Amino acid sequence: MNDLVRQHTLLGDSDLEWLHLLVSEWQLLSDLSFADLVLWVPTSDGTRYVSVAQMRPNTGPTSYQDDMVGHFVPRGRRPLLDIALDEGRIVREGDPEWREEVPVRVESIPVRREGRVLGVVARNTNLLTVRTPSRLELTYLQSASDLAQMIAAGSFPFPDQQVDMDASPRVGDGLIRLDAEGVVQYASPNALSAYHRLGLAADLVGLHLGQTTDELAPSRGPTDESLVKLASGWAPRETEIEGNGCVVQLRAIPLKPKGVRIGSLILLRDVTELRRRERELITKDATIREIHHRVKNNLQTVAALLRLQARRIGEGSGDTAREALEEAVRRVGSIAIVHETLSQNLDERVEFDEIADRVLAMVAEISPGLVTGRRTGRFGVLAAEVATPLAMVLTEVLQNALEHGFKPGEKGLVEVAAVRSAGTRREEGRLLVTVQDNGRGLPEDFDAHTAGNLGLQIVRTLVEGELGGGFDMMPAPGGGARVVLDIPVREERR
Repeated sequence: MNDLVRQHTLLGDSDLEWLHLLVSEWQLLSDLSFADLVLWVPTSDGTRYVSVAQMRPNTGPTSYQDDMVGHFVPRGRRPLLDIALDEGRIVREGDPEWREEVPVRVESIPVRREGRVLGVVARNTNLLTVRTPSRLELTYLQSASDLAQMIAAGSFPFPDQQVDMDASPRVGDGLIRLDAEGVVQYASPNALSAYHRLGLAADLVGLHLGQTTDELAPSRGPTDESLVKLASGWAPRETEIEGNGCVVQLRAIPLKPKGVRIGSLILLRDVTELRRRERELITKDATIREIHHRVKNNLQTVAALLRLQARRIGEGSGDTAREALEEAVRRVGSIAIVHETLSQNLDERVEFDEIADRVLAMVAEISPGLVTGRRTGRFGVLAAEVATPLAMVLTEVLQNALEHGFKPGEKGLVEVAAVRSAGTRREEGRLLVTVQDNGRGLPEDFDAHTAGNLGLQIVRTLVEGELGGGFDMMPAPGGGARVVLDIPVREERR
């Protein structure tokens, strides 16, 4: 709609915002009218109309099998559009049109904003299914007529209320028509069922909806004036009421077809099951976070026990055993860091840059004050099933660089670089991680794919087996060693 309006009409941004507000609300008019709606706006030269939006009803058959958005109609071909635009009034004159052997009643509703007519809504009703209307249908049609007059007068939609139509109740969910005093004139079967689940034992017709709703709400204090006013339809608002184990969502729409409030529409929907599932998800999220927190605590306990055991090993013959235990402490610690991060999130995704920095700081304790660690680039957000093994891999690679790349007491630098490329619809993205040191380098006969030390075996197993990526280790230009990890990753967004 933005492109069509800006390219073909003279309407400004504020007018376009009004049309967007109308389109966000007009499913209500379409359903109440049992009719298709097409929004026509005059072109810049005034010789044609361009259709910029279309809506089909959920309550009846469509009059248009084709998409009308983007179509042009010369001025004069549809006289009802010309009259509505020029005279600023709703036009219902004329015989039904025949479209593919379907009789269609056409009406035109001017769209007014601040005294100017911006365009025309064509309301098209398929007459094939017309029958003697029920009380529900009569209430729908009368309410649609009131809303159409409000659109023509510029008083609907409500400029201070932005409605999320995906979350708000719709006509078919439940509808109540009130008079000017807030007394129920009509309640649809779905609306009546919702109030019965709230605990109402009688019929709604003839009751004051605001007072009745307040009595059904669980509060035992004084009357909730705001709830009474909202349920009485005094202002365009939304709320939820809970009672008798049921949750009902209410939306009030005051009806002022001639500038004076004559009543209201109340749309309502039983959202009990939806709210129950939301609470279950919140409980599940809290449980998962608590599990990660406890796993982190248990891992830290294991690391503390291993560290204690390492200190108890005697000098001399126990050096190798002590080093093995200290390596195990760092491996357990890298996993604990991931679980600590997960315990602070609502989902199973983590910002891995923080984890990489903490792992780098933890491993750098092997040579405090001598070897400097540095990170460049961004890992981004990663899923937990990628973050945990990657944290262990990073720990092993850094530990290997610090232990074997530098002589005792030698100063140096270890740099971690991350480059992430976005994936396509068919292919996953890639995360390229490079760990490079400026140490003594690799032995001449070194082969990263056959090296037998435990750290590199862990790296190969995790990268190739669990992450489905590639691993290589080679001499770095200018001296030192370089490790390259190429890992497929999905795009994870917060």
